Amino acid sequence: MPITADVYKKIVDAKVFIDDHFDSAIDLDVLAGEACLSRYHFHRLFRRIYQRTPHQYLTFKRIDRAQRMLASEDCTVVEVCMQVGFESIGSFSMLFKKEIGVAPGEYREASKLRRAEAEAQPRRVIPFCFIAEMTGEKSDGEKSNNEEGGVGGKE
Repeated sequence: MPITADVYKKIVDAKVFIDDHFDSAIDLDVLAGEACLSRYHFHRLFRRIYQRTPHQYLTFKRIDRAQRMLASEDCTVVEVCMQVGFESIGSFSMLFKKEIGVAPGEYREASKLRRAEAEAQPRRVIPFCFIAEMTGEKSDGEKSNNEEGGVGGKE
């Protein structure tokens, strides 16, 4: 059964509400109320449109923001946890590790190491094609082909 345009808009508006308020306490009743639909109908339609439940989407938004905060800010893991809307450091850490593959503290340390490496040796983290475009350098393969009379070389 197709979703009518007005119902689709209500679901999209509820998703936008999650995007804007992910750091607050949001439950299914609040979201269904925003969409002016029953909680069961809302849940079913949200999942149909976004291929995940409203709770899964909310968790995704929170983890995504936590990743960015852990990589760039000097907040503690507990502060990040609270700022993105989790009520428990335990549930935050468990969900973060489940989604990202490492604990929040490990993620922060890895991010710091990547930043330090990028600052110490920026050419290692910049793709060669970009460096070559900007400087006119050629890869070793291109130099040897041209020097040996290969592609583009004299015969």
